[in-house]
Amino acid sequence: MSKKLKLTALSTSRSLRSNQRINGVTFSKESPYFDRKDDNSSKADHVKNDNSMEIQNKVDEEIVSETINESRKSKSKRVTKKRNVSLKIEYEELNKVEQKGESNKEVFMTRIDKEKDEKLQEVENTSGWMPSNWKRILENIQEMRKYKTAPVDEMGCHKCPDPNANDSIFRYQCLLALMLSSQTKDQVTHAAMKRLISYGCIPSIIIATPNDVLVKLIQPVGFANRKAEYIKRTSVILVDKYNNDIPKTIKELCDLPGVGPKMAHICMQIAWGEVSGIGVDTHVHRICNRLNWVKKPTKTPEETRKELEEWLPKDLWNEINYLLVGFGQEICLPRFPKCKECLNKDICPFAKKK
Repeated sequence: MSKKLKLTALSTSRSLRSNQRINGVTFSKESPYFDRKDDNSSKADHVKNDNSMEIQNKVDEEIVSETINESRKSKSKRVTKKRNVSLKIEYEELNKVEQKGESNKEVFMTRIDKEKDEKLQEVENTSGWMPSNWKRILENIQEMRKYKTAPVDEMGCHKCPDPNANDSIFRYQCLLALMLSSQTKDQVTHAAMKRLISYGCIPSIIIATPNDVLVKLIQPVGFANRKAEYIKRTSVILVDKYNNDIPKTIKELCDLPGVGPKMAHICMQIAWGEVSGIGVDTHVHRICNRLNWVKKPTKTPEETRKELEEWLPKDLWNEINYLLVGFGQEICLPRFPKCKECLNKDICPFAKKK
């Protein structure tokens, strides 16, 4: 090749690299030639990157999988360990109880049963219908009743029996006080029981007392003639069937003349120290309907009792009667209730209607 041709080729090559014009034509790296070369190079780079990413992802997945498996194994070990420790502690406690004697064992088992009952109660109380704001309303009633200044606190049926009487006579007098209290103010019932106790309030004496004398002793309680008859008939049954004591079940108490569910449940609580249900009298019946503590308005105290027992926690059954009775005697009166003095005036459905 001649020197002239070599120089021309060299200048052309340099022009291509420097984007110079030769004979009116611009040569640039943007030409299709360079584009195709760059595309192929880029594709190769992408393939390499994709392959490396796939490999990295597989490695990451394996690492994550191993980590999860190890975490599950360690968690399972911890749970198993906790269960073993719990069982060991419970077993040791039972052994200690057995060593201390049967009486302590009974106390321990009673505590376990009580805890089970509380858990079941929580499940029962959290399911089904409950009135709105009932806890706040109840707390306000407890606050208003904390000084215990209502007639029921000083002259209720639990205050009527002779505190010096033996157990069976004490229970008998509890029952008689409840029988007299129906549709009668606490002050009147308390005074009548004091006269009976002074006269001789034991089954044998009451049975031997003429009806007219008994009526005079208990007057002015409501329906005195009928109650005197019920008291004598009940006393005969207690002597013949229960050895001068009173029954210990709701059914047997309700089978006695003149004794209803309200009296029976309160009697079980006062006389036997057992909470079998809620005693609902006219005060409790009225207040529960005013507070909408029943799903729908109830017509009788017994209907109210069933409604109330469906949702009220059992640990409140023993006090709800005295709380509401005293509240009904002082604030939530049958006529002209003192809503302005009530702490529930802003949330009570009845107060809002006034």
